[in-house]
Amino acid sequence: MCDTLTALASETARGAALFAKNSDRERNEAQVVEMHPARRGDPAGRVKLTYVDIPDVARSHAVLISRPFWMWGAEMGANEHGVVIGNEALHAKRPAQRRRALTGMDLLRLGLERAASAAEAVRVMIELLETHGQGGDCGHLGRFYYNNGFIVADAAEAYVLETERRRWAVEKVADRRALSNAYSIGAGFSAISAELMAEAPVGRPFDVAAHLLDEARDAVSFGRGRCARGQALLDEKAGRLAPADMMAILRDHGAAADWSPVNTVGRTICMHAAAGPRRSQSVASMVSELKPGRTVHWVTGTSAPCLSVFKPVVFGADLPAMGPAPTDQADAESLWWRHERLHRAALGDHATAHGLIAVERDALEADFQARVGAASDADLPVAIAACWRDAEAAEARWTSAVAAMGRGGNPAAYGRSWGRLDRAAGFSLTL
Repeated sequence: MCDTLTALASETARGAALFAKNSDRERNEAQVVEMHPARRGDPAGRVKLTYVDIPDVARSHAVLISRPFWMWGAEMGANEHGVVIGNEALHAKRPAQRRRALTGMDLLRLGLERAASAAEAVRVMIELLETHGQGGDCGHLGRFYYNNGFIVADAAEAYVLETERRRWAVEKVADRRALSNAYSIGAGFSAISAELMAEAPVGRPFDVAAHLLDEARDAVSFGRGRCARGQALLDEKAGRLAPADMMAILRDHGAAADWSPVNTVGRTICMHAAAGPRRSQSVASMVSELKPGRTVHWVTGTSAPCLSVFKPVVFGADLPAMGPAPTDQADAESLWWRHERLHRAALGDHATAHGLIAVERDALEADFQARVGAASDADLPVAIAACWRDAEAAEARWTSAVAAMGRGGNPAAYGRSWGRLDRAAGFSLTL
């Protein structure tokens, strides 16, 4: 389960469009943050995706992506032209295709690699969807089949693209928009596939979301509820939104005063896994400020945004070292798994752990934004590298403090749920 948000430049404090996403996946499904340079391809050749291969193109744009370690495609990302995309699993009344085809994550990465604007990315993704279809198992340890929705944005405009097998609908974003794991485009679509339009009622508005949505699956994913929460938080800051606000929304645990990872009603934007059906959690997060002249992307590269630091990345500067690319096996040299010591130790008493780090975390991020904003183009790579070093040092301190707390506060079922996954990954708090 995931959440994606965007705001046009008119809705922000600095006149720069914003984008944000939490990627929610299974607990040991580490996510890899990568930059890939522009590439010259061979249109007569093929490119291998997660499950299938398709014709290559003459040129692919440079991309920044965050992807589940075992996939070719990505959950979220950006390209050198300032296009950003995030995807959402969608569940329709008709079951998703199980036969292997493009995954939603493949579509996302292909849109970034092959388009120089948001509008072009939507066209590219639709053409690929209609040509090759979508399908295949997108789960890590558990089988998971779904359709996909996307927010696609650049500095000037944004779109929501929602799909069902090879059918689709598009809505152009008017100001601010949230998207979660539920169909959301009603009768106000901007464009729609002919096959889907053929099912529209005669003489009445066609509510696409109501026509497609699987109510039973939505009751489990709480997609409409999370979408409404995200939209309300965007609306509260309309005209004043800043990167810090998008980060705060990605860290949102809802309005319940007694919230904890164990005591969660429904599912929250900052997702925490537990025993039973709530097996996914926020495993990576990203915020982008799409400012002409200097687009800055802020990534955690780690799970649990409430316990993570957003660190700057720009095209033209090397991606700071994060250790070996993580897999589903614990590795103390990997940034993603090092952070799991902090995250998993905090589960015993999240409120206390969060209280230990939140003030310094927010101050660090504000300082990072000031440093990046003040740096010249020539000095920017040095400033970014320093931000990453400072984040690493802070997290090492927090990990030592929180790990000493242990996890004794977990109810037995919650502890067993995590213990099973810890053992599967070879993870311990002394990693």
